[in-house]
Amino acid sequence: MKTKKTTTGENANGNPETEILIKGLHKSFDSKHVLKGVDLDIQRNSIVAIVGGSGCGKTVLLNHILGLLEPDKGHVLVSDHDKDGEPLVDLADLDENQMANIHMHWGVVFQNNALFSGSVYDNIALWLSETRNMEIEEIEPIARKVLDAVSLSSDQDFLDLDVHDLSGGMAKRLAVARALAMNPQVIFYDEPTTGLDPTSAAQIHDLIVTTHEELMEKGDSRTTLIITHDKDLLNRMRPRTVMMHEGEIFFDGSLEKFEKSKSPYIRPYFDIMPILHGGRKPLAD
Repeated sequence: MKTKKTTTGENANGNPETEILIKGLHKSFDSKHVLKGVDLDIQRNSIVAIVGGSGCGKTVLLNHILGLLEPDKGHVLVSDHDKDGEPLVDLADLDENQMANIHMHWGVVFQNNALFSGSVYDNIALWLSETRNMEIEEIEPIARKVLDAVSLSSDQDFLDLDVHDLSGGMAKRLAVARALAMNPQVIFYDEPTTGLDPTSAAQIHDLIVTTHEELMEKGDSRTTLIITHDKDLLNRMRPRTVMMHEGEIFFDGSLEKFEKSKSPYIRPYFDIMPILHGGRKPLAD
C-alpha cells in the first residue's frame, strides 16, 4: 500500500513544529464510548504529560498513537522522520512495513516494563539486531552506553545478569535503557514510576528529565509523552499537562494552571493522584 499524505485538519501540511496530531478521535468497545472526539497537537521537542482518573481513556489514546488500536472515527497523524519536512502521515494509511519504519524512531517504556526472559544484554540487543540488523560488535558499545546513562552497571557481569534478578527500580531503568538504545526522536512512558519505592521513583524522575534536556542542549530532537498520576514527576518535569475526563480532553495547559485550578473535576482528581499512583482505588464516600 502506498503511503498517502493526509491533509485532514490544521498543521497536516507538515508543520515542522508538530510531532503528533490527533483529530476527532473516537473509539468504542461494545456499548462503551471510550474516546469522544479527542483533538490533540503534540509539538516536537516538547514534554507532555497526560493525566486523568482511571477509565478516562488515557491508555486507549496512547494505544491509538502507537498504532495498536484503530479508531472508529478520526485521525492520528505523525511525523515520518525518514522524510523530515514532508506532511504528516496518517497511521491508517500505513502498511506493516511503513508502520515499522515509523516505530524505528520511537521508544516505549511500558508500565510493566515488558522485559522478556533472558539477560540484561539480551533485552537491549534483540531489538537492535532485529530492527537495525546490527552485529554484536556494534550493539555492545550501545548497550554499555545506555546502561551508563541510566546509572546501571555496564560491566560484563551485569550484562549477563538474568532480568528476573533485578529489583523493581533496576528493571524500570533497564526498560528506559532499552528504549534509549534506539536513540528515539519520540519516547513514550506509560506510568513509569507506578509501584516503585520513593528512592527508585526519584531516580526515574531525574532520568526522564535529564535524558530529554541533554539532547536539547546538543541540538538533537526528542519529544517526550508521559502517562502518569505521579505528582512528584510532574513537579520535576513541569510539563504541558493534558487532563482527560470521560473520554475527552478537559484541560490542556501549564502545570501551574492545572495545580491552581478550582474546577470541580480537576480538584478532586488532583487530591487523589497519590492514591491512584500507588495503585489503590480511592475509598467510596
